[in-house]
Amino acid sequence: MSYSRIIAGTMKWGAWGAHFNTAAYEAMIKDCLSLEVTTFDHADIYGDYTTEEEFGKVLKHEPSLRQQMQIVTKCGIRMLSVNRPHHKIKSYDTSFTHITESVEQSLKNLHTDYIDCLLIHRPDPLFNAEEVAAAFEQLQKEGKVLQFGVSNFRKWQVDLIRSRFPVSVNQIECSVLHLDPFGDGTLDQCQQHGIIPMAWSPMGGGNLFADDEDERNKRILAVAKLLADKYNTSADVILLSWLMTHPSRIHPVAGTSKIERIKSAVDATNIKLEREDWFIMWRASTGREVA
Repeated sequence: MSYSRIIAGTMKWGAWGAHFNTAAYEAMIKDCLSLEVTTFDHADIYGDYTTEEEFGKVLKHEPSLRQQMQIVTKCGIRMLSVNRPHHKIKSYDTSFTHITESVEQSLKNLHTDYIDCLLIHRPDPLFNAEEVAAAFEQLQKEGKVLQFGVSNFRKWQVDLIRSRFPVSVNQIECSVLHLDPFGDGTLDQCQQHGIIPMAWSPMGGGNLFADDEDERNKRILAVAKLLADKYNTSADVILLSWLMTHPSRIHPVAGTSKIERIKSAVDATNIKLEREDWFIMWRASTGREVA
């Protein structure tokens, strides 16, 4: 299965952000599809357990859209919420029962009979690889989930689940402000096993532009603007193209409710930074030359 290089993150579309109504969801979905952004990233908890259902109202009204997209969703976090009054404490749950029940609820919410890719949202201290694999096997056999992955897993945690069941995706925090995956083996592992790295907060979650007095931010933005002039584009496009230049083929998750920013992200797919330009940005982030 292939996913669009830019992924539309829905976290801020509903109650946790823009408060889209159904018409706004429909317009955003169709605008994304027109830009060949066909993969939509969800999680059961988004919008206090409401965003999947709001998105699903569009698919219920216009089911032909479902065949034009890939849906990624996540489970495994139990949040305190008025919509889950039986939850007594925020916790993680990667049990067989929770995973399978979460998928059933997501299928109902999204008005679909299959999920393209299911991710375990966070590493769980009580993670039982055999139990998780059993849930994945059943869901795959029933045709309810086509592919599986993880989110925020470290290299050894991915190794553990891979020893029981193949995973296709690791969704990680990765940006010019968060360089850990470049050096801790995460992106190397993705290359080694053909795992797709999906990067959330690919531009630093807005922190880069929010604090222009921070010395590190100043260095990064100065270089981004310099390179933007060279490549005849904008600084935000450079930041995404910097990620996508990496050979692991990082797929940025554009967590925005504004279609203009999705368009900018798509523009970044057409730029590949020259090697020295990539390292100029690396130096701006770390504050030093490579050893």
